[in-house]
Amino acid sequence: MDIKIIEIRDRATFIPVLCVDMNAEAHEECYYLRRCGYPNDGQPNIIMTRADGNGPASNDPYSWGGRTYPVAHDYIINHWPELKSGDVVDVEFILGESAAPKVSERIR
Repeated sequence: MDIKIIEIRDRATFIPVLCVDMNAEAHEECYYLRRCGYPNDGQPNIIMTRADGNGPASNDPYSWGGRTYPVAHDYIINHWPELKSGDVVDVEFILGESAAPKVSERIR
């Protein structure tokens, strides 16, 4: 399993999220994840939750409601291989509402 912490940004929004690709290599992990219904087919299957541990976790980007989480989660799934821990996923930029992506608050 691959784990990354991503900074989600939107209008007046800063949300660090913990993302885990639920594809396993170890036999034991594969067994349990398959029993939970994960396909373990090599395609990104990202479970996401707030990094502070407050709130739900989901691997369905459309279960969140609103706009920030679904747009960011879908983007993370579709761009998983190129993302790394600490990257910013800027919802306003993804939706074409801003000309440039936000810079991480971590490096300001």
